[in-house]
Formats: sequence, C-alpha cells, structure tokens
Amino acid sequence: MSATGPLLLMLLWAVLLVGVLSIVVSTLRTGAPPMPSSPRVRRALLAMLPRDMHGTVLDLGSGWGDVAFDLADHCPQARIVAYELSWLPWLFSRLRQRLFPRGNLTLLRGDFFSASFREAACVVCYLSPGIMTRLAPRFAAELPGGARILSHTFGLRGWTPVRGVRLTDLYRTPVYLYEVPPRAPPHE
Repeated sequence: MSATGPLLLMLLWAVLLVGVLSIVVSTLRTGAPPMPSSPRVRRALLAMLPRDMHGTVLDLGSGWGDVAFDLADHCPQARIVAYELSWLPWLFSRLRQRLFPRGNLTLLRGDFFSASFREAACVVCYLSPGIMTRLAPRFAAELPGGARILSHTFGLRGWTPVRGVRLTDLYRTPVYLYEVPPRAPPHE
C-alpha cells in the first residue's frame, strides 16, 4: 500500500480542521456565524425588492453567498457588493463566482464595519441582534434617504418596518423591510 493515501487523508483532515477553526474564530470575533438563509427566506427577501433596482446593494455578512447570488440574478441592473469576514465561506463564494460568474456581483473579504454605506441603495443582512444594534446608528447616519434595509430573523431596534412578513416555515421567520427617511436639505 502506498503512503500517498494516508497522507492525502491527513491533508484533507487538516484542511477541514483549519476551515472549521477559521469559522469558529471569525464567529467569536464577529458574534455571527456564517449561516445560510433558506430558499423560502431568500424568496421573501427578493419579493420586497423591485427587479429594476439600480445603485449599490450591500450584502453584509454574505456567508456562503446564497443571498448575494440571488440578489445579482434578481436585480441585474444593480451592483451587488457582498462582505464576508470568514475566509472559508468567502473562498466558497469566490469559487462559485468563478464557476458561475455574475457580472454585477463583487465578493469582498473584509469587515463591513470598515465600509462606507453612503452610496448604498439597499442593505441586506441576516445578523445577530447585537450587530444589528451596532449597525442602526450607522444606517441612520450614512444611508441616503429612501435607501432600503432588508433583514430577516432579527429586526432593527428602534426602527419601524415599512413592511414585514412572517413566513410559514418551521421557525416562522420574520422578514423586515425598512426605509431610511428622506434627508432634510442642508441649511445655508
């Protein structure tokens, strides 16, 4: 028997272990694991966005990329920018983009807290309550008037959704649509 078989198996286990550890570390760092959104939830999110949406749509914490790819297909005239901090889900998304490219999708590995939200027409997120609480003042300060915020499972405390649905799935998942109020013109 060749030594290549056991060596290859050990290498695969090492890669798997490093991948799992990277997810654990990024989850501890961010407070949110890269959890996929179910197809039913993704359909509900997309139903709240017009297909002719223009501008930049941010997917904060894109995980394995399911929502980002669906957004790119649903809103072909929009520029989709997906942020993911954990390298294994980000690499998976990059591989998927390489195999099934979407010209309007950009996958960024990085912390969305260091990104600007000023040009976003829409933000999509499935993040923990603590992260949503941290994001709420940034949304209020940076997003332009009329920008949309789509979230599922966890809402924005202190914000009133303009639309909300509760799905009939196992978890009765809530999906929220918020809109940033119009900005007052600057005083001169």
